[in-house]
Amino acid sequence: MPDTILITGAAGYIGSKLCERLQDSYNIVGIDIREPSREVGKFIRCDIRDPILKHIVREYEIDRVVHLASVLESSKDEQRDYDIDVNGTRNVVEACLESKVKQLIVTSSGAAYGYHPDSPAWLDEQDPLRGNDEIPYARHKRLVEQYLADIRRDHPELKQLVLRPGTVLGANTRNQITNLFEKRMVLGIAGSNSPFVFIWDEDLLGVIEKGIKEQQQGIFNLAGDGCLTIAEVAQRLGKPLCKIPAALIRGALTVAHALGLSRYSPVQVKFIRYRPVLSNRRLKEEFGYSLKMTSSQVFDYFLEHARARGQIK
Repeated sequence: MPDTILITGAAGYIGSKLCERLQDSYNIVGIDIREPSREVGKFIRCDIRDPILKHIVREYEIDRVVHLASVLESSKDEQRDYDIDVNGTRNVVEACLESKVKQLIVTSSGAAYGYHPDSPAWLDEQDPLRGNDEIPYARHKRLVEQYLADIRRDHPELKQLVLRPGTVLGANTRNQITNLFEKRMVLGIAGSNSPFVFIWDEDLLGVIEKGIKEQQQGIFNLAGDGCLTIAEVAQRLGKPLCKIPAALIRGALTVAHALGLSRYSPVQVKFIRYRPVLSNRRLKEEFGYSLKMTSSQVFDYFLEHARARGQIK
Protein backbone atom coordinates (compact mmCIF):
# COMPACT_ATOMS: atom_id res chain seq x y z
CA MET A 1 0.00 0.00 0.00
CA PRO A 2 1.35 3.47 -0.83
CA ASP A 3 2.10 5.82 2.06
CA THR A 4 -0.51 8.39 3.04
CA ILE A 5 0.84 11.93 3.07
CA LEU A 6 -0.76 14.91 4.79
CA ILE A 7 0.02 18.27 3.17
CA THR A 8 -0.72 21.46 5.10
CA GLY A 9 -1.34 24.57 3.03
CA ALA A 10 -2.65 22.29 0.28
CA ALA A 11 -4.60 25.07 -1.44
CA GLY A 12 -1.57 27.34 -1.69
CA TYR A 13 0.74 27.95 -4.63
CA ILE A 14 3.27 25.24 -3.77
CA GLY A 15 0.82 23.03 -1.89
CA SER A 16 -1.56 22.59 -4.81
CA LYS A 17 1.30 21.83 -7.21
CA LEU A 18 2.74 19.31 -4.77
CA CYS A 19 -0.60 17.53 -4.34
CA GLU A 20 -0.92 17.23 -8.10
CA ARG A 21 2.66 15.94 -8.42
CA LEU A 22 2.36 13.26 -5.73
CA GLN A 23 -1.21 12.02 -6.07
CA ASP A 24 -0.39 9.28 -8.61
CA SER A 25 2.15 7.66 -6.26
CA TYR A 26 0.74 8.32 -2.79
CA ASN A 27 -2.53 8.75 -0.95
CA ILE A 28 -2.86 12.49 -0.40
CA VAL A 29 -4.77 14.25 2.36
CA GLY A 30 -4.67 18.03 2.04
CA ILE A 31 -5.71 20.60 4.62
CA ASP A 32 -6.09 24.35 4.30
CA ILE A 33 -8.41 27.13 5.42
CA ARG A 34 -9.26 27.82 1.76
CA GLU A 35 -10.81 25.60 -0.86
CA PRO A 36 -8.23 24.41 -3.41
CA SER A 37 -8.51 25.49 -7.03
CA ARG A 38 -7.49 22.03 -8.25
CA GLU A 39 -7.97 18.46 -7.08
CA VAL A 40 -5.79 17.58 -4.09
CA GLY A 41 -6.85 14.01 -3.28
CA LYS A 42 -8.85 14.04 -0.05
CA PHE A 43 -9.32 17.66 1.05
CA ILE A 44 -10.34 18.75 4.54
CA ARG A 45 -10.92 22.36 5.48
CA CYS A 46 -8.87 22.77 8.64
CA ASP A 47 -6.75 25.40 10.39
CA ILE A 48 -3.36 23.99 11.42
CA ARG A 49 -4.03 25.33 14.95
CA ASP A 50 -7.24 23.33 15.30
CA PRO A 51 -7.13 20.44 17.82
CA ILE A 52 -9.03 18.35 15.25
CA LEU A 53 -5.77 18.02 13.32
CA LYS A 54 -4.66 15.25 15.69
CA HIS A 55 -7.82 13.31 14.91
CA ILE A 56 -7.26 13.75 11.15
CA VAL A 57 -3.70 12.41 11.37
CA ARG A 58 -4.87 9.45 13.40
CA GLU A 59 -8.03 8.69 11.39
CA TYR A 60 -6.30 8.70 8.01
CA GLU A 61 -3.25 6.83 9.34
CA ILE A 62 -0.85 9.44 8.05
CA ASP A 63 2.68 8.16 7.35
CA ARG A 64 4.32 11.46 6.41
CA VAL A 65 3.51 15.15 6.80
CA VAL A 66 4.64 17.96 4.51
CA HIS A 67 4.12 21.19 6.44
CA LEU A 68 3.84 24.10 4.00
CA ALA A 69 1.24 26.31 5.73
CA SER A 70 2.69 29.66 6.77
CA VAL A 71 1.95 33.39 6.81
CA LEU A 72 4.03 34.77 3.94
CA GLU A 73 2.98 38.40 4.25
CA SER A 74 2.08 40.21 7.44
CA SER A 75 -1.66 40.52 8.12
CA LYS A 76 -0.90 43.48 10.45
CA ASP A 77 -2.10 41.27 13.31
CA GLU A 78 1.24 40.06 14.61
CA GLN A 79 -0.24 37.90 17.37
CA ARG A 80 -2.41 36.07 14.83
CA ASP A 81 0.53 35.55 12.47
CA TYR A 82 2.70 34.27 15.34
CA ASP A 83 -0.07 31.94 16.43
CA ILE A 84 -0.37 30.43 12.95
CA ASP A 85 3.35 30.13 12.24
CA VAL A 86 4.70 29.07 15.63
CA ASN A 87 1.78 27.54 17.54
CA GLY A 88 0.36 26.07 14.34
CA THR A 89 3.64 24.27 13.71
CA ARG A 90 3.66 23.05 17.30
CA ASN A 91 0.18 21.58 16.77
CA VAL A 92 1.33 19.83 13.58
CA VAL A 93 4.36 18.34 15.33
CA GLU A 94 2.32 17.16 18.33
CA ALA A 95 -0.10 15.44 15.96
CA CYS A 96 2.86 13.71 14.28
CA LEU A 97 4.28 12.50 17.58
CA GLU A 98 0.93 11.31 18.93
CA SER A 99 0.27 9.16 15.84
CA LYS A 100 3.89 8.06 15.35
CA VAL A 101 4.23 9.68 11.91
CA LYS A 102 7.46 8.50 10.26
CA GLN A 103 8.63 11.70 8.58
CA LEU A 104 8.00 15.43 8.83
CA ILE A 105 9.05 17.76 6.00
CA VAL A 106 8.95 21.46 6.83
CA THR A 107 9.51 24.39 4.49
CA SER A 108 11.31 26.99 6.55
CA SER A 109 13.05 29.88 4.77
CA GLY A 110 16.40 31.52 4.19
CA ALA A 111 14.84 34.35 6.21
CA ALA A 112 15.53 32.28 9.35
CA TYR A 113 19.17 33.38 9.04
CA GLY A 114 17.96 36.97 9.22
CA TYR A 115 18.85 40.11 7.31
CA HIS A 116 22.16 41.27 8.80
CA PRO A 117 25.14 43.30 7.55
CA ASP A 118 27.66 40.79 8.95
CA SER A 119 26.16 37.65 7.41
CA PRO A 120 28.63 35.46 5.47
CA ALA A 121 28.81 36.04 1.72
CA TRP A 122 27.34 32.54 1.31
CA LEU A 123 25.28 31.11 4.17
CA ASP A 124 25.81 27.47 5.12
CA GLU A 125 23.28 25.37 7.01
CA GLN A 126 25.62 25.39 10.02
CA ASP A 127 25.57 29.19 10.29
CA PRO A 128 23.50 30.54 13.21
CA LEU A 129 19.82 31.33 12.75
CA ARG A 130 19.39 34.91 13.96
CA GLY A 131 16.18 36.01 12.29
CA ASN A 132 15.15 39.61 13.00
CA ASP A 133 12.84 40.49 15.88
CA GLU A 134 11.52 43.48 13.92
CA ILE A 135 10.68 41.34 10.85
CA PRO A 136 7.88 38.96 11.94
CA TYR A 137 8.39 36.44 9.12
CA ALA A 138 12.10 36.06 9.87
CA ARG A 139 11.46 35.94 13.62
CA HIS A 140 8.78 33.28 13.28
CA LYS A 141 10.95 31.09 11.04
CA ARG A 142 13.78 31.28 13.57
CA LEU A 143 11.46 30.36 16.45
CA VAL A 144 9.96 27.47 14.48
CA GLU A 145 13.40 26.09 13.71
CA GLN A 146 14.47 26.38 17.34
CA TYR A 147 11.40 24.37 18.32
CA LEU A 148 12.11 21.76 15.62
CA ALA A 149 15.68 21.42 16.92
CA ASP A 150 14.30 20.64 20.38
CA ILE A 151 12.00 18.00 18.88
CA ARG A 152 14.90 16.39 16.98
CA ARG A 153 16.79 16.10 20.26
CA ASP A 154 13.87 14.70 22.26
CA HIS A 155 12.14 12.67 19.53
CA PRO A 156 14.69 11.35 17.02
CA GLU A 157 12.15 8.74 15.91
CA LEU A 158 10.37 11.48 13.92
CA LYS A 159 12.58 12.01 10.89
CA GLN A 160 12.78 15.69 10.00
CA LEU A 161 13.63 17.17 6.63
CA VAL A 162 13.87 20.95 7.00
CA LEU A 163 14.17 23.02 3.82
CA ARG A 164 15.29 26.65 3.69
CA PRO A 165 14.36 28.05 0.26
CA GLY A 166 15.55 31.31 -1.19
CA THR A 167 13.05 33.28 -3.29
CA VAL A 168 10.80 30.78 -5.09
CA LEU A 169 9.97 31.65 -8.69
CA GLY A 170 8.00 29.85 -11.37
CA ALA A 171 5.86 30.54 -14.40
CA ASN A 172 3.00 32.05 -12.37
CA THR A 173 4.62 33.43 -9.24
CA ARG A 174 3.27 36.47 -7.39
CA ASN A 175 4.77 37.34 -4.02
CA GLN A 176 6.38 40.15 -2.03
CA ILE A 177 9.57 39.95 -4.10
CA THR A 178 7.87 39.91 -7.50
CA ASN A 179 5.92 43.00 -6.40
CA LEU A 180 9.25 44.84 -6.38
CA PHE A 181 9.89 43.79 -9.97
CA GLU A 182 6.52 45.14 -11.14
CA LYS A 183 7.31 48.77 -10.28
CA ARG A 184 8.33 51.28 -12.95
CA MET A 185 11.82 51.42 -11.49
CA VAL A 186 13.87 49.08 -9.30
CA LEU A 187 14.61 50.39 -5.84
CA GLY A 188 18.05 49.73 -4.43
CA ILE A 189 19.96 50.80 -1.35
CA ALA A 190 23.06 52.92 -1.86
CA GLY A 191 26.20 50.95 -1.04
CA SER A 192 24.51 47.53 -1.28
CA ASN A 193 24.47 45.02 -4.12
CA SER A 194 21.35 43.35 -2.65
CA PRO A 195 22.08 39.91 -4.16
CA PHE A 196 19.16 37.54 -4.76
CA VAL A 197 19.18 33.75 -4.92
CA PHE A 198 16.24 32.08 -6.65
CA ILE A 199 14.92 28.53 -6.61
CA TRP A 200 12.66 27.21 -9.39
CA ASP A 201 9.34 26.04 -7.98
CA GLU A 202 9.73 22.74 -9.83
CA ASP A 203 13.12 22.22 -8.17
CA LEU A 204 11.52 22.83 -4.77
CA LEU A 205 8.86 20.24 -5.58
CA GLY A 206 11.53 17.85 -6.84
CA VAL A 207 13.46 18.14 -3.58
CA ILE A 208 10.35 17.38 -1.53
CA GLU A 209 9.46 14.42 -3.75
CA LYS A 210 13.00 13.01 -3.49
CA GLY A 211 12.97 13.53 0.26
CA ILE A 212 9.75 11.54 0.58
CA LYS A 213 10.81 8.77 -1.77
CA GLU A 214 14.18 8.28 -0.06
CA GLN A 215 12.92 9.05 3.48
CA GLN A 216 15.66 11.63 3.84
CA GLN A 217 16.30 13.79 6.86
CA GLY A 218 18.49 16.81 7.55
CA ILE A 219 18.54 20.54 6.92
CA PHE A 220 19.19 21.97 3.47
CA ASN A 221 19.26 25.38 1.80
CA LEU A 222 17.36 25.57 -1.49
CA ALA A 223 18.76 27.90 -4.12
CA GLY A 224 19.89 27.73 -7.71
CA ASP A 225 23.58 28.11 -8.49
CA GLY A 226 24.86 31.70 -8.34
CA CYS A 227 23.00 34.89 -7.54
CA LEU A 228 21.84 38.10 -9.21
CA THR A 229 22.61 41.54 -7.82
CA ILE A 230 19.89 44.18 -7.78
CA ALA A 231 21.69 45.91 -10.68
CA GLU A 232 21.57 42.70 -12.74
CA VAL A 233 17.89 42.27 -11.91
CA ALA A 234 17.15 45.83 -13.07
CA GLN A 235 19.13 45.28 -16.28
CA ARG A 236 17.14 42.15 -17.14
CA LEU A 237 13.89 43.90 -16.33
CA GLY A 238 14.93 46.76 -18.62
CA LYS A 239 14.11 49.24 -15.85
CA PRO A 240 16.14 52.02 -14.24
CA LEU A 241 17.81 51.25 -10.92
CA CYS A 242 17.30 53.98 -8.36
CA LYS A 243 19.75 53.67 -5.47
CA ILE A 244 18.77 55.75 -2.45
CA PRO A 245 20.57 56.15 0.89
CA ALA A 246 19.15 53.82 3.54
CA ALA A 247 18.44 56.64 6.01
CA LEU A 248 16.38 58.52 3.42
CA ILE A 249 14.26 55.47 2.60
CA ARG A 250 13.72 54.68 6.28
CA GLY A 251 12.53 58.22 6.93
CA ALA A 252 10.17 58.21 3.95
CA LEU A 253 8.72 54.83 4.84
CA THR A 254 8.26 55.83 8.48
CA VAL A 255 6.07 58.75 7.45
CA ALA A 256 4.25 56.98 4.60
CA HIS A 257 3.52 53.87 6.67
CA ALA A 258 2.24 55.94 9.61
CA LEU A 259 -0.12 57.83 7.29
CA GLY A 260 -1.35 54.65 5.64
CA LEU A 261 0.18 55.64 2.30
CA SER A 262 2.45 52.59 2.09
CA ARG A 263 2.08 49.01 3.27
CA TYR A 264 5.85 48.84 3.64
CA SER A 265 7.42 49.76 6.98
CA PRO A 266 10.99 50.99 7.60
CA VAL A 267 12.17 47.41 8.24
CA GLN A 268 11.81 46.91 4.49
CA VAL A 269 15.22 48.55 4.18
CA LYS A 270 16.91 45.56 5.85
CA PHE A 271 14.83 43.20 3.72
CA ILE A 272 16.29 44.73 0.55
CA ARG A 273 19.72 45.72 1.82
CA TYR A 274 20.95 42.55 3.54
CA ARG A 275 19.70 39.64 1.48
CA PRO A 276 20.59 36.17 2.84
CA VAL A 277 22.60 34.45 0.09
CA LEU A 278 22.25 30.68 0.41
CA SER A 279 24.90 28.12 -0.43
CA ASN A 280 23.44 25.01 -2.09
CA ARG A 281 26.57 22.85 -1.68
CA ARG A 282 24.99 20.48 0.87
CA LEU A 283 21.83 20.15 -1.22
CA LYS A 284 23.90 18.88 -4.15
CA GLU A 285 26.61 16.91 -2.34
CA GLU A 286 24.79 15.48 0.71
CA PHE A 287 21.13 15.40 -0.29
CA GLY A 288 22.08 14.44 -3.83
CA TYR A 289 19.76 16.70 -5.81
CA SER A 290 20.68 17.93 -9.29
CA LEU A 291 19.20 21.40 -9.74
CA LYS A 292 17.49 22.00 -13.06
CA MET A 293 17.96 25.78 -13.10
CA THR A 294 20.48 28.32 -11.83
CA SER A 295 19.31 31.50 -10.08
CA SER A 296 19.86 33.38 -13.33
CA GLN A 297 17.86 30.87 -15.39
CA VAL A 298 15.02 30.83 -12.87
CA PHE A 299 14.71 34.61 -13.03
CA ASP A 300 14.74 34.65 -16.83
CA TYR A 301 12.12 31.88 -16.92
CA PHE A 302 9.86 33.79 -14.53
CA LEU A 303 10.37 37.05 -16.41
CA GLU A 304 9.47 35.51 -19.78
CA HIS A 305 6.15 34.23 -18.44
CA ALA A 306 5.41 37.35 -16.37
CA ARG A 307 5.85 39.56 -19.44
CA ALA A 308 3.69 37.26 -21.57
CA ARG A 309 0.73 37.67 -19.20
CA GLY A 310 1.30 41.37 -18.55
CA GLN A 311 2.40 41.03 -14.93
CA ILE A 312 5.66 42.83 -15.74
CA LYS A 313 5.89 45.43 -18.48
